[in-house]
Amino acid sequence: MTRPHRRGAAGFCAAILLAFGLSGCGVNDVPRQDEQVKAAWSEVLNQYQRRTDLIPNLVATVKGYATQERTVLTEVTQARARATQMTIPSDILSNPQAFHEFEQNQARVGNALGRLLAVSERYPDLKSNENFLALQSQLEGTENRIAVARRDYIDAVQIYNTTLRTIPSRWVAAILYPDAKVKQTFTISEQAQQAPKVQF
Repeated sequence: MTRPHRRGAAGFCAAILLAFGLSGCGVNDVPRQDEQVKAAWSEVLNQYQRRTDLIPNLVATVKGYATQERTVLTEVTQARARATQMTIPSDILSNPQAFHEFEQNQARVGNALGRLLAVSERYPDLKSNENFLALQSQLEGTENRIAVARRDYIDAVQIYNTTLRTIPSRWVAAILYPDAKVKQTFTISEQAQQAPKVQF
């Protein structure tokens, strides 16, 4: 092998070793963790949508038995409308104001649903209605799924934000991923995060 070929082969080997070294030192952590945060956020949105989809049937069922509870029914309907009409910006995960607005809208839905389910206690016929029982069960399951999805999102954000804030990954992110921003996480109170408690 001639000298120029040896230099080329040595340069190629050095480039391969550098690539392996960089991949082992976490150079891909930021984009990988960013994708994990996005996937976890998608699941949060999916579960909130599932809850939103249950509301019209639940309201209609309760309305059939408890028409005098118009205020509570209106609160649930308005909270759902506000949550579904919010335009979610593409930068919501790094936009504190938009993220907080999303949180507040979802908390209103949860609170209104809690009041609606509490109203059902006053109507024995409603509490024994099969459709209501099925919807109540689906809602409880959905609230549990929301809690799990939120926990997974919070965990993914913690890992991602730690990567962006600690050395040496902070330097790698600054050089290779200058657009990477710290993601927002949930700050709703413990009470607002709890699934509505329904006891029949």
